[in-house]
Amino acid sequence: MASNQVRASHILIKHQGSRRKASWKDPEGRIISSTTRESAVAQLTALRDDIVAGKAKFGDVAATYSDCSSAKRGGDLGPFGRGQMQRPFEEATFGLQVGEISDIVDTDSGVHIILRTG
Repeated sequence: MASNQVRASHILIKHQGSRRKASWKDPEGRIISSTTRESAVAQLTALRDDIVAGKAKFGDVAATYSDCSSAKRGGDLGPFGRGQMQRPFEEATFGLQVGEISDIVDTDSGVHIILRTG
C-alpha cells in the first residue's frame, strides 16, 4: 500500500437525507426512506459503544447492519488515497490512527463510523 494511502472499514447507516435511498440489503429503499438521521445516528452510536466496549467485533457488526455492499467483507473498503472518497469520509479516515474508530461521520451517503485498518 502506498504511503499516501489508508485502508479502512466502515459501517454505513443510510437515512432519509441519503443521496441514494436503495442499498444492497434494502433494494427498494423503503426502510431507508423512513429512517431519520437522528435514528440512524442513535443506532450507529449504540453499535459503536458495543464495539468500543469489546462486546462486538467491528466486522461482525458491519456484516449485519451496514447499508454498504462492503458489509459482505466486514465493512472493508480496501486501500484508498486522497480524492477517492467523499471529503468528510476522507478527512476522518486520514485523521485516525490505525486501529482507531471514528465518531459519527456525515456524508451524502448517510452516517458512518470508520475503523482505520492501515
